[in-house]
Amino acid sequence: MNKSQKSMIALLGVLLVFFGFVITRIGIAKPASTVKIAKIPAGEYDPAVWGKFYPLQYESYKKNSIMEPSPTGYGGSLKVQKSDMMPEIKTNFKGNPFSVDYTEDRGHVYALEDIKETKRIGPKSPGACITCKTPYLEKLVQETGWGYAKLPFSQVMDTIPSHGYISCANCHDPENMNLRVINPAFIEAMDRKGVDVTKASREDMRSYVCGQCHAEYFFEPNTSRVVFPWDKGSKPSDIYAYYLDKPLGFVQDWQHPDSKAAMLKAQHPDFETWSTGTHGKAGVACADCHMPYERKDGQKYSSHTMTSPLKNLDAACGTCHTQGSAWLMDQVKTTQDYTFEVLHTAGQNVTRAHEAIKKASEIPNVNQDELANARELVRKAQWYWDFVAAESSMGFHNPDQSLNSAAQASEFARQAIEAANRAAGINLL
Repeated sequence: MNKSQKSMIALLGVLLVFFGFVITRIGIAKPASTVKIAKIPAGEYDPAVWGKFYPLQYESYKKNSIMEPSPTGYGGSLKVQKSDMMPEIKTNFKGNPFSVDYTEDRGHVYALEDIKETKRIGPKSPGACITCKTPYLEKLVQETGWGYAKLPFSQVMDTIPSHGYISCANCHDPENMNLRVINPAFIEAMDRKGVDVTKASREDMRSYVCGQCHAEYFFEPNTSRVVFPWDKGSKPSDIYAYYLDKPLGFVQDWQHPDSKAAMLKAQHPDFETWSTGTHGKAGVACADCHMPYERKDGQKYSSHTMTSPLKNLDAACGTCHTQGSAWLMDQVKTTQDYTFEVLHTAGQNVTRAHEAIKKASEIPNVNQDELANARELVRKAQWYWDFVAAESSMGFHNPDQSLNSAAQASEFARQAIEAANRAAGINLL
């Protein structure tokens, strides 16, 4: 055996020892990314208790208490009035509590605090208003069914402890951490669409857990049961057509004191807007962008800081979009700027329509048929405007639809003004 052969044998021996050590370590070591599942007792809704078993998720969840502006200037988690940016809100929602208090949404940890403090809640507010504010909803439904919805809000609120804001149990089964939906309104709406939520895939559930609250709804008259209006579809036109049928006897959210139109108030239709947008149709889940994966100490986990993807562009967007953070930020900002410009104009046109109808109604012998037509048109115009204005992404969840809806709102407002002019027999505006 020559010297070269001896060297080769020695090298192979060293490599054999090294890889044998590595293989042994892999075989006996627990993978760092494995999360041990803890069985948390059913009915445990305190996120701090869950956090003892899932510290990484809990530490990121606590960051939902951070209040800061949006990187693009739209949305954010500062408690500011939306009417500061869109003054037309005060006129368009005249006669409705949203004209008095319409603040930007803060993080989930403020859900109970904010609903206690808002001026939109009063002595006549029903218990249904708590539906999307707490995991204690599960307990309320178990004990009363939809009965809690008709109880006075203050009475229901008194049963919720201070830790009962939106948290882990809203979305996770405590026994096995599987994703779940506890809002019966969402379950019922999906069932009417032929979807059994209990059989949904994990990927679908990564959006359903968000959609159970980030959605449009109304209260059924007499019972205050929460209803999601998706029976005809989830686009603005679909939902408006659904409301035209006066479902379950529901006619209006309020009557505008100037135009006397029977108005609708859109409630953060994020799930509907996302589902018909590019990301939704491509199978990108809400959690992909708003709860991106992170790593710490070798463990992979979903961030539970449910916030704007713009605050973590590389993790939230970079896995699919490789153009760089500056390009991504510009894309979002441009989309939102264009949407806001068209939306703001539409809102002002809706205001003008309410004014024209009011003036027309004060004229003797006004044409009542044309006046009724004008009221229907301003109701429709405001619905299309509000569907975009009340949604959380300033158009980004579905840019094409949002721009189209805002443009249609302006057109319907123009038609409402023309109808008011015809009713009065003169040009009012």
